[in-house]
Amino acid sequence: MQTFSPILTITGSDPAGGSGVQADIKTISMLGGYAVSAVTSVTVQNTLGIQHFFDLPADVVQGQIEAIVNDVEPQTVKIGMIRTLETLTVVVNLLTKYHPRHVVYMPVMHSAQGEQLVSPELVKAIHEQLLPLCTLVIPNTQFKTHGEANLYASTVAYYLNEGVPTDEAMRHAQQAVDSQPSICGGLKSRSHELYGQFAHELELHFRTNSDVRYYADRLNVASGYLAQVVRRARGLSPKSIIDGRIMAEAERLLRTTDHTVQEIAYELGFNTQAHFSKFFKKQKGISPTQYRIQ
Repeated sequence: MQTFSPILTITGSDPAGGSGVQADIKTISMLGGYAVSAVTSVTVQNTLGIQHFFDLPADVVQGQIEAIVNDVEPQTVKIGMIRTLETLTVVVNLLTKYHPRHVVYMPVMHSAQGEQLVSPELVKAIHEQLLPLCTLVIPNTQFKTHGEANLYASTVAYYLNEGVPTDEAMRHAQQAVDSQPSICGGLKSRSHELYGQFAHELELHFRTNSDVRYYADRLNVASGYLAQVVRRARGLSPKSIIDGRIMAEAERLLRTTDHTVQEIAYELGFNTQAHFSKFFKKQKGISPTQYRIQ
């Protein structure tokens, strides 16, 4: 079929390409459509999740949408991430003004890790102002993996734009999700391998280095990414893992050797016995001497 007009996607940016504007453009283009876009938020994100947000000012979002709508008049709009009341107002006003034929909304309320991404006030406003303007609302919660909802919603938007009835468009979208899982998880994270490397480096250097940045530099990654990897693998911060390994060795030395507390402190990289004792008591609740007596 011949495409009636471009499809406008209004959503956030996902640098990993699993969701957001990148995934919308990829899916719509793969199906044979033409995607135009307006970005609402820029995320610092990878396969492990979102680290930071930068929400674009509402007037910038408005400018993006108006530039596209005034020029090429898209009749199908697919909406994803909206994180501010000001941006919601812009989107609602423009939908009301231009009356696109189809509005497909996939709410982005939580991250893939379950973190709340929007305020309760915004959720309420979305229900009251945006939902009544939508042709179809696609809950993100009914999909299993990161990116599936994006694939589904973009595919529905494409087929609606082609003049296909809603039920049939939804069937095509479900077939796309079932038959093309690679679109949802195209990138392979090295997090499992990296955690193993971190554990190896820690075993080699915990007696002399307790700084997270040291291990991140050894692995040639950012400290923030190392933190994501370790939390995904162990549910703890890298610093907690490092301190835990130092504590395990301190307890072993106190139990099985006759080294003085000062000697153990120096062996584990502490500048003074007092510093070691403070660290030990913070972790264990008692001093090294009390631990040895017990």
